[in-house]
Amino acid sequence: MLKQGSTIGILGGGQLGRMLAIEGARLGYRCVGFAPEGDNVAAELCADFFTARWDDTAALAAFAAQCDAITYEFENVPLSVFDTLPVDAVFPPRKALEVAQDRLAEKRFVEGLGGRPALHAAVDSRADLVAAIERIGAPGILKTRREGYDGKGQWRIESAHDADGVPLSGGPAIYEGFVDFAAEFSVILVRGRDGAVRFWEPTRNVHRDGILATSSLPAGERIAAQVDEAHALAKRVADALDYVGVLTLEFFATEKGPVFNEMAPRVHNSGHWTIEGAVTSQFANHMRAVAGLPLGDTAAVAESVTMTNLVGKDSASALARLAEPDTHLHLYGKKQARAGRKMGHVTQLTRPSRQPHS
Repeated sequence: MLKQGSTIGILGGGQLGRMLAIEGARLGYRCVGFAPEGDNVAAELCADFFTARWDDTAALAAFAAQCDAITYEFENVPLSVFDTLPVDAVFPPRKALEVAQDRLAEKRFVEGLGGRPALHAAVDSRADLVAAIERIGAPGILKTRREGYDGKGQWRIESAHDADGVPLSGGPAIYEGFVDFAAEFSVILVRGRDGAVRFWEPTRNVHRDGILATSSLPAGERIAAQVDEAHALAKRVADALDYVGVLTLEFFATEKGPVFNEMAPRVHNSGHWTIEGAVTSQFANHMRAVAGLPLGDTAAVAESVTMTNLVGKDSASALARLAEPDTHLHLYGKKQARAGRKMGHVTQLTRPSRQPHS
């Protein structure tokens, strides 16, 4: 257990790091960040911030020297970074990144634990793609195996003829067959250093242009009927990785049960509702887990919750939303609003027993 005044390092400088630093401060910890040059909005909330390349071992060593524990806010931190950091002080463990950074390795790992991902095949050449389409069928999605998020690094394949038109110069890829689903949902858990696991309520997720638009609960009967199976798989994943912190698994709700889509070894956009909508938020519980503290209650505090992302210029008129009942605005402090960029989010709660103040 970290004593008050200890320092928690955060790899990454985005909005997730910003919100983690807020919760670290609430718990009496000093937070220090590290990220390459960029719009590092987390720096405003950190006691110190290192702006350096991921391969700057001297800067990483100086950063690590300040830290009693280290976490990360996104899964594309190069694995070489962890060669400079004290292994026992990093939460979640390096193994979680090794799995999550490669979509093929991720699916094989989950399959080995009894999960059901979409039909898929490795693609390293045009011939591989043609063979994958012939075996799995179309439509489908071609994705880079590494990096890519919010719809980036993905190409929809409608038929075998599309194989000639997609780029294959970005490194190894994976082809995934189309999943006929009724809804998309997230399962988010937190696992403590002692192995204790707690789940938040699942959310129904709606995407637009590959970017999460809304997360809402209750998630509906179709998702509710598949949550137990999804929870069981998520716990097997967390236990197999000896995980510490918040872990997110995304699923498709189908006629045959939950189909695994992908995992994120970190706090997640679809869990932002927990800041106001749960007894303990994903950010607070992640920092509790990293610090070795008891985990907080994950129960929802409202009858319904809807979290809406503010993407691009959506944030320009966001302040007007504050006039709506039980509505909570989070702006991330990013300097430039461009298409596809998450600038903030709004969370709206419904509490039937609560009367608005005049």
